Order: sequence, then C-alpha cells, then structure tokens
Amino acid sequence: MMKLGLAFVLMAGCGDVWAAIDLAPYIRRDDFNDIKLSPTGKYYAATVPLEDKTALAIFSREGNRSTGTFVPARNAHVSDFEWVSDERVVISLSEKFGTLDQPQATGELYAMNADGGRAELLVGFRVQGNGPGTRIQPKKVEAVAAFLTDGLTGDERYAVISVWPLGATEPYARAEKVDVLSGRRTSLASAPVPWANFGTDNTGKVRFAYGSSHDNASKLYYRDGSGSDWRLVNDQSDGGRIEEPLGFSADNSVAYLRVSGDGPGTDVIIGWNPVTGERRRLLQDAGSDPVSIIYQNGTRIPIGAQVMNGRYQNLFFDDSRPEVRQHRSLEAVFPGQALRVTSATSDGRLLMVKVWSGNNPGDFYLYDPAQKKVEHVVSRGGWIDPDQAATVEPFSFKARDGLEIHGYLTAPRGASGPRPMVVMPHGGPFGIFDSWRYNADTQMLAAAGYTVMQVNFRGSGNFGRRFQVAGARQWGGAMQDDLTDATRWAIQQQHADAGRICIYGASYGAYAALMGVAKEPALYRCAAGYVGVYDLPMMQRADSRQLRRMGNWSREWVGDDQAQLVAASPNRVAERIKVPVFLAAGGEDEIAPIEHTRMMESALTKAGVPVESLYYNTEGHGFYTEPHRREYYTRLLAFLAAHLGGETAR
Repeated sequence: MMKLGLAFVLMAGCGDVWAAIDLAPYIRRDDFNDIKLSPTGKYYAATVPLEDKTALAIFSREGNRSTGTFVPARNAHVSDFEWVSDERVVISLSEKFGTLDQPQATGELYAMNADGGRAELLVGFRVQGNGPGTRIQPKKVEAVAAFLTDGLTGDERYAVISVWPLGATEPYARAEKVDVLSGRRTSLASAPVPWANFGTDNTGKVRFAYGSSHDNASKLYYRDGSGSDWRLVNDQSDGGRIEEPLGFSADNSVAYLRVSGDGPGTDVIIGWNPVTGERRRLLQDAGSDPVSIIYQNGTRIPIGAQVMNGRYQNLFFDDSRPEVRQHRSLEAVFPGQALRVTSATSDGRLLMVKVWSGNNPGDFYLYDPAQKKVEHVVSRGGWIDPDQAATVEPFSFKARDGLEIHGYLTAPRGASGPRPMVVMPHGGPFGIFDSWRYNADTQMLAAAGYTVMQVNFRGSGNFGRRFQVAGARQWGGAMQDDLTDATRWAIQQQHADAGRICIYGASYGAYAALMGVAKEPALYRCAAGYVGVYDLPMMQRADSRQLRRMGNWSREWVGDDQAQLVAASPNRVAERIKVPVFLAAGGEDEIAPIEHTRMMESALTKAGVPVESLYYNTEGHGFYTEPHRREYYTRLLAFLAAHLGGETAR
C-alpha cells in the first residue's frame, strides 16, 4: 500500500518549528466509501465519491476489472446498495447540497446489472410509463417514495420495499414485493401507523411496522404472518420507550428488538418471543449505544452489535458462536484497530472486513475463515500514513451538573504539555456524535500545530436516549456549557494553553462557536463559523415550512419561547463578542441559508468586531469544488495562525 509522508512537528531550540501545511492530503476525496461482495464473491460493488455526487462502481474480483458504473445527477448520491443476485444490484439514492449536508433519501430505487446493463429506475416519483401505444405497463406511475426493506437472501428476482405516497400530511406506507428486473410490484401489507418502516422475517414475510403520527411518539406493531391483523407491541407515549426491530432468529421464533429510553442507561438489544411474550436482555454496553449490528455470516440474522465507548468494540449475544472466534482472531491480527464485517458471500465462505482507527481512514481485507487467510483489497485514503498521522485519544469528564461528557483529543505526534488548541463542536446537533475515526479536518489542524478537542455534548447520539434528550431546548444553554466546561477541563489537565484557544465548527458547530465567544468572551482568542445558523427564530420559521430539516420536531428540540430564541441567537448578541471572527457560507445552502452568515457578519461589523468572510454563491452546505475547498482551508489556517501562532498552508 502506497503511503505519502505528511508535515509533522520538528523540535528545534525552545519552540516548535512547523513545516507549512500541504493541503492536498486533507482536501483530496477518498477513492471510494463502502465496498460489498456479491453473493458468490464474483464481484465487488463500491460507492465512489465524485465532486458533487456519489457513483457506484462494480469490479470483477478476479483481475480487479471494472464491469459497470452507475453515475447519478448533480447533488445525488448512492447512499446504499444491496446485491439481490450475483448479477444485479439495487441502488438507493439520496440528495444533499454540499459536503456537510446530511443525505436525504429521495425515495428512488434503481437497479443495475453487474456488467452495467439494464440500469433503470424501478420505483420513484420519476418513473415513466411505456407510452400510450401499449397495454404493457409493468411499472406503476405514481407519486411515491420507496425504500428497500429486504433484499430477500436466496431470491434472485425479488425484493421487499416500503412505499410512501407523496403529498399526504401523514402518509401510510405499503409493503410491496418488487421484481428487480421489470419493476412490477405486488402488495404485501399496509401499515397501521403513519411514516412507517417495515421489518421482515427470514422468509421475507412482513412481520413488523413501526412509525409515528402527529404526536411524534414512536409505535411498533407486529403480526403473525401474511394476512394477520396488526397488534400494538409498544407505544412511546406509554413510558417513553422506543422499540425497533432488528431481525429474527434462524427459526423465526425470536425477534430481536433495539430498545431505547427504557431507563437512564444506553440502548438495549432484547430477544422477544411473540407467542409467549417473554423478553430477554441480550446485549447492552454500560457507556454507549449499539452503532451497527453484527450478522451471522451470509444472513440477516443478528448475532451481536458494535459499540463505541471511546473506541470500538464488538459484542455478541452468545460468545460460543463461530463468528465470535473469527472476530477475535481478526482482532488479534489488527491490534489497536476497529474492525467490522461489511459483507459476506451467501455461503459465508468469504468476508469483507473493514479495519480503521482514529489515525487510519480505513483498509478493506478479504477474509477466508476456512483458510484463515487475510488479503488486502484496497485502502481509503491510501496516501495517508497512519504511523505518521496525529493520535486520537478519547477522554471524559464531569460537567458542572455532574453529567459525564465524552470526547476526543487529536494531538500532533511527539507533542506534550499545554498547546494552542482548537475546540471543534460537531454539527447536527441531536443524535450526531464524534467517533474514533480519521477526520481530515482535525488531522489538518494537528499538522498545523494544534491540539483539537471534539466534545460529545449533551444532545449528541450514542450515549442513551436520556443523554440525547438532555440537549432538547438547550441551544445556547446546557449544550453550550458542556463546551465551556470541556475547554476549562482541557486547561486544567494541561492539554491547552489558556491564552491560545479558538473555537471552530460547521453547521450547528458554527452556531456553537459564535455562541461560545458570546457567552465566554475571555475564554477564546477567536472563533470561526462554517455554513452556520446564527438566528434561531429565522431557523425555526424555515423548519416549520420544510421537512428537510427538523420539521415538526423543531419546537420540541429547539424551543418555542421567542424571547429565549432571540437571547440564544449569536447575531442578536454580537455586541458581547470581543474576539476576531472568520465566517464562510454558500449561496445554495438549504440547511443554513447564506442569509444567516450575512446577518452575523453585519451584526459583528456594527458591534466593531473584526470579521473576515468568504462566500461562494454556487456552493451549498459545505463546499464541493477543490479550488473552493482549498481557498477556504487556506483562509482558515491563516486566520488561526494569526491568533494562535500555528502554521499556514502552502
């Protein structure tokens, strides 16, 4: 695997001497995102990020030869894909406007042969008929959104999908079986609750429906089989618990459910017997929620989950299973790394394994359990040398009210003692969380000489429902206080030089950066906000008009007291900001419209605060094009260097 060296610290005399930063390794896109084996292992399918879209590429495993490619339109992204046979793959599309935008599913399902042939839209609002000259119309032409529910292992022709009618205030979904060659659909079930998803058993029968109505309370329904009546299993309104189906045991006698909000702790996976009603706790990590499910090789049968309590760990329902021994053997091969089986052949003979860490973007390996053979396939960010990248270490501390807060410190290798620090709150904010993964922004800042602190403040995901709900209506409040407390903790622990700390973030992180210097004008030397929201009343008015953001959840999570929203808006309290600010935004941003940044800049200028800005009218929520990204990071590093003394870009 080819590696390119990066610029790192050189100790000279009484201070640190830094080489100017080459931005190329940090703004270069990965060659691919995810990769999956076909059912026999004949092909690989991989998502490939392009400038403003994400494509799907298929390669033959023998000879690594490209056989087919699916390239969507601008701002469209292949968000998921599943092999339904060795020669055909079903593709789910999402849409996002900018690199930092959260993908929103378009409800369009495409299918393509492994050789690139017969690439066509199966279901979605853009489906067109065969014209008036024929009665043969296999595809329904209707305004619907469709989502893959079950690729039906062992069935090479059909898949189960959920179909939502568009335009309805509270859409009731249908479960349907779709022919992945013709697009013909047949009905299987109708949901008893709006906004529903479905869950199937190992024979493809629709057994679960879960969704919510106008009260936003999650409801889970179950039925014994095709044609049976739905019965309510759980209603969030009764006790605040949320339950979602994960799958079934091999004989379909036990259903596996993820349960959240059942007490103050983290999410639990239970086994539920629909006949007897017996419930058995199978898996729970004391510090973190399940982040992904581990399946029996070649099946959709859950056998465990991966959790991330600081670092990633694989946990299982039953440690005597052969898959457990396989995982433990692989963990011994890759010590200090996280790993996950991303796909397997239908017979379990070959596994695709992803290995990564805080300083490694990720390597993919083909594992043959029978031969105990591990073969390197490809690396994400192959130009990055993990042995030279900055170290990423988890930390935790108690906030002022006693709540335990977790996060990560990324520091240059060889660095010690108090250093200039950049506090970098994540976006979202609710349900999003920073994890033990390679992050190009934090690595770039570390290469410039900074310690970078990422904080999973209350409201973040991964630490239980109660922790997330603790952030509700806390914009500018307790969520902000967690960042303040984390900064002071870093000073006390000798991680940060108290006189050289800036706060920088994107989206909600940009809001938190500007609100941070408004609430704590003496704690930070500067602030930088990238594609941020700064006026909460304006944001909430927009949320009420479009479901693309928080929609009906906005008042529940942000608040509805206009006086409080105004008081927690950085642009309304700009006179309290006493340090220089750098702002950047895109004119096509639908999440944080550019007006937020222009209003913030105007308020700062009026208050006499030094402010720099960068606007691109053709960019959205995060800049796509390499020249724009290069200029943005060049400006950001120059701004930070002027106030913290780190390195600039070359």
